Amino acid sequence: MSLFALQDKVALVTGGSRGIGRAIAQRLAADGASVVVNYVQDERAAHEVVNAINETGGKAVRVRADMSRPDEVSRLFDEAQAAFGRLDVVVANAATALAKPVADCVEEDFDHVFDTNTKGVFFTLQEAARRVRDGGRIIAVSTAGTRMWFTDLALYLGSKGAVEQFVRVLSRELAPREITVNAVSPGYTDTDLLPERDRVVAAGMSAFNRVGTPTDVARVIAFLAGDDARWMTGQNVNATGGVI
Repeated sequence: MSLFALQDKVALVTGGSRGIGRAIAQRLAADGASVVVNYVQDERAAHEVVNAINETGGKAVRVRADMSRPDEVSRLFDEAQAAFGRLDVVVANAATALAKPVADCVEEDFDHVFDTNTKGVFFTLQEAARRVRDGGRIIAVSTAGTRMWFTDLALYLGSKGAVEQFVRVLSRELAPREITVNAVSPGYTDTDLLPERDRVVAAGMSAFNRVGTPTDVARVIAFLAGDDARWMTGQNVNATGGVI
């Protein structure tokens, strides 16, 4: 990818204040995009990532919105367009996780996970479909776990499996406008969602004998956001370091 491959583009990253989302926002800004950083709780972290981008010559704003609420999703897109006048790239990254056996899950657990990870992403993709300019890029963050076998993660993996189907369908619907729609599925990544007890085993599953970093994943997403990926759509791209 060439330097400033996203010059004059505008990107929106949901869940962009921490972890993988933060790395995505910073990488897209480094590639020249103006970035809207969405957050829901950690205002300090959102302030830090926006400041870091602006202090290095980029352009970024932060917008608080709860992605589990469709009305707030719509407002987020309104504010993003008001800030920069257009949208070229949308990364649906916001998610929550819950580890609990199926037999122990209650309705509130289901709603908590699916409201953000599935309903929230669906309405993010819907707004992106309506507002991203022709030739734009839409990227949803899933997980490689949807192709693996785990205990206690039925709600999380089920919610992400639905997102992968949204991507496939939307890629066909938006193809006439030259908008690509893809998913990226990270493997074990060094965020606060990866328990310390699992890190040694996780590292051993990678071809590189380490867990991934948020920057590793952000680089894959930056490629999909750029012009070099214009012939890729409807794909679920592994970013796992060879785990699968």
